[in-house]
Amino acid sequence: MPPATGESKAGRTGGVHRRGWTGGLARFRRLPMQPDSQNTALLAAIDDRTMLREVQEWAAINTGTGNLAGLEKMAGILADAFSQLPGEVQLVEPAEVTAIAADGSEFEKPHGRHMVLRVRPEAGRRFILTGHMDTVYPEDHPFQTLEWLDDETINGPGTADMKGGLNVILHALKAFEASGNAASVGYDVMINSDEETGSLASRGLIEELARGKYAALTYEPSALPDGTLAHARGGTGNYSITIRGKSAHAGRNPEDGRNAIVAASDLVLRLSEMAAEDLTINPAKIEGGGANNVVPDLAILRFNIRPKSTGAMARFDNDLNTLLRTIEDRHEVGVHRHGGVTRPPKPVDEKAQKLFDLVQSCGRQLGQKIGWKSTGGVCDGNNIAATGVPVVDTMGVRGGAIHSPEEFMIVPSLKERAALSALVLSNLASGEPL
Repeated sequence: MPPATGESKAGRTGGVHRRGWTGGLARFRRLPMQPDSQNTALLAAIDDRTMLREVQEWAAINTGTGNLAGLEKMAGILADAFSQLPGEVQLVEPAEVTAIAADGSEFEKPHGRHMVLRVRPEAGRRFILTGHMDTVYPEDHPFQTLEWLDDETINGPGTADMKGGLNVILHALKAFEASGNAASVGYDVMINSDEETGSLASRGLIEELARGKYAALTYEPSALPDGTLAHARGGTGNYSITIRGKSAHAGRNPEDGRNAIVAASDLVLRLSEMAAEDLTINPAKIEGGGANNVVPDLAILRFNIRPKSTGAMARFDNDLNTLLRTIEDRHEVGVHRHGGVTRPPKPVDEKAQKLFDLVQSCGRQLGQKIGWKSTGGVCDGNNIAATGVPVVDTMGVRGGAIHSPEEFMIVPSLKERAALSALVLSNLASGEPL
C-alpha cells in the first residue's frame, strides 16, 4: 500500500527513485472520475483495494515466458480467480512450437498452458476478452520486486504489461455480471502464456475463439500513460535462415569450400535492399563459423520484418522465396527457411472504428478523456483483427516503461479501466451496433 499521510515514503521504500527514475508523471494525472448517476452502481461494484492487492500478489510471481513453473502457478491462480464468474474455466495445452538451434537443428520449444473461460456459449451475441500472463523478465532477471514511486504509482515487473490488465478483465466482468445487462450475451476470456514471444503456442487458439465474435477487447496497457489507445498497427514476422555450405582448408584449398558466412552476408545485403516505405527489415544476428583457417560450412541468419500492410506482407513472402533460390545458386549452398509472419498488420475498418468511438463515448460518461494513435507495436489484437472481428487492444491499465526495470502502473487506472470495460460491455450487450 502507498505510504499513509504524514509517513515518509523513504522510510517505507528507501526512496521514490529507482535505477535512474526521473519522475514526470504529473502531466499524466487525471481529475477524479465524475460519472453520471446511471453509472454510480457500476462503479460501486468495483473494489479498487482488492484489485490493487491482487495485482501486487500476481506481479510478485515471476512469469517470464520461459519460466514454466511460474507460469503454471500463475495459471492456477488465474483459473481460481476467474472461476468466480459463471461459465467453465479450462487450462489448455500449448500448441507445438519449433525453433532453430545454433547448430542449425530444429527443436521443440516448450510453453506454458493457457487459461480459457467460456461463459454462456449458447448466446447469440458473444465477445472475446484476451490478455497474457507472461512477462519479458526471465526467472533470473534482477527485476523481481515491487516498489512505490509515489502515492499513485507502483513500479514492478508486469504491473502494466499485463498483470494489471488481467485484473481489469476480472473486475470489469464481475461488475458487468452484477449490472444485470450480461444475461443475454456470452463471452470468452483467453489468457495465454506466450504473447511476449509472438503467441506461436496460442495463435490457433486465439483465432479459433475470436471467429464469429461480435467484438473483442484486449488488455495491453494504454499506448501512452494518459490513457491513449493504440489504433492501427503494423505486422511482424521473425525468420531464421539456415545456410549450409562446405568446409575446406582456408589456405590449402579454399576453392573447394562453400562459405556459408559469405552467403549469409550476401543475403543480408539483398534483404536490406528489399526494405520499402511499407516494409522495414532488421537483420539481427548471424551465427556460425569457427576457426580462422576453416571455410565455414554453417551460418544462421535471424531477422525481423515489420510490414505496414497485408500487401507488403504478401509481397515480401514471395520475394523472399525467390531471393533464397538466388543465394543457393550463386553460392552453391543449401538454404532452409524457418518462421514467417506471426502477426499480420491490423488496419482499422469501419466496424473497428465504431468500437473505438464507443470506448471513447463510454470514457466520456465516466469522466475519462480517451484518444488514440497508430503504432508500430504488435499484440494479439493483430491476430484477432485478421479474423474480421473489431478489436480495441489497449484496454488495460495506464502505465509505462514496459519491458524495462522502470515499468510502472498508475494505480487509480485499475478502477478507471475496469469501469470503462464494464460500461462498454453493457452498451454492446444492449444492442449497440457496430
